[in-house]
Amino acid sequence: MAIRVLGLMPNDAKALGIGEKALADDRPEVRTAAATALGDMKSRSSIPKLKLALDDNDPAVALAAAHALDEMHDEAAYEVYYEVLTGQRKAGRGLIASQTAVLRDPKKMALLGFEQGIGFVPFADIGWVAFRTITKDDTSPVRAAAAKVLAKDPDPTVTKALADAADDKSWLVRAAALEALAKRGDPSVLDTVAQHMSDKREAVRYTAAAAVLRLSAIKEARIKEASAVVKKKTPAKKNNK
Repeated sequence: MAIRVLGLMPNDAKALGIGEKALADDRPEVRTAAATALGDMKSRSSIPKLKLALDDNDPAVALAAAHALDEMHDEAAYEVYYEVLTGQRKAGRGLIASQTAVLRDPKKMALLGFEQGIGFVPFADIGWVAFRTITKDDTSPVRAAAAKVLAKDPDPTVTKALADAADDKSWLVRAAALEALAKRGDPSVLDTVAQHMSDKREAVRYTAAAAVLRLSAIKEARIKEASAVVKKKTPAKKNNK
């Protein structure tokens, strides 16, 4: 707890030094607190150390480091969130390589992501819903949180991962994936998103409908822009009369 609250002192050099030192502590709960505190401090000088923490042997530490990096808009964070959502990293060793059993155990996965996951899942009433699902050993709140973060990942492969997640058995993950697809602004997934307007869960149907409206508007705007460019480049015909 003492390490965790260091995040309340963003401009304190001593607090920063203690936080970075704690990233190498023997206890994973201390390393997790340290990564979270450094993220709260927005300590960009700590980014190299946080990137190393992405491959920590304890998944909770890796997730906390990813959250900290995301807070500072560093794209390295997306590797962990992609893995949480899909079950595999895009490249290199990571949680799957060292802790496969943890990621396949719903109870352990839910517990390791509770604080980081619940904090930014994209639904107004998610706190209570997520608490109830986590007590049933359900990892969906954590995976939904990962989907939301991936909305900002520019990697094209993420679009397919989110489209696949829109068919997830958990409505939380489906709705989060659809919201992420809408925010990415790629009209190529319009047909995929539209299919979910008949989902059995209201939250998913409404999210899909809003996503279709948003993506349709983006598609229409791009068509108009392209048309305007073509007209500008096409020379006007001369009047021979």
